[in-house]
Amino acid sequence: MTEARRFAPSGEIPNSALPLLVRRGALSGDAAAVTAHFARHGWSNAWTDGVFPYHHFHSTAHEVLGVTRGQARVRFGGEGGETVELRAGDAVVIPAGVGHCREWASPDFEVVGAYPGGADYDIRRGDRAERAEVEANLAAVPLPDADPVSGGKVPEWG
Repeated sequence: MTEARRFAPSGEIPNSALPLLVRRGALSGDAAAVTAHFARHGWSNAWTDGVFPYHHFHSTAHEVLGVTRGQARVRFGGEGGETVELRAGDAVVIPAGVGHCREWASPDFEVVGAYPGGADYDIRRGDRAERAEVEANLAAVPLPDADPVSGGKVPEWG
């Protein structure tokens, strides 16, 4: 099941016209299995950890988070956004520019993050002085070739 959420700009968090996609129960296995699953669909440059406890976004790449253990509440879209409960097996496809911040997590919470084509990613916190650079970066981010979960096109992104 896919849940789509859209977020308007919130303070200095630009967000995106593309919807954030929450795919409930879409994944199984440990971090190595989820990393391999994403890689089969062209999403790499993977890491395994948690979600930062402060609002941030990426201006140079879309991101997928695959929850491999535990559960968490993550706020997407900045201060004016929405808190989403995530648990093992869930995947979240996050458009470039969409803010995210961990509000709470179980002690065993773990996610795998990956990027289309192994793209390099930055970490932005909404510094007003970086706005022009962020907007230029966001305008240059291409749509991914494949959905990180299904491998097909991302239908919700056109």
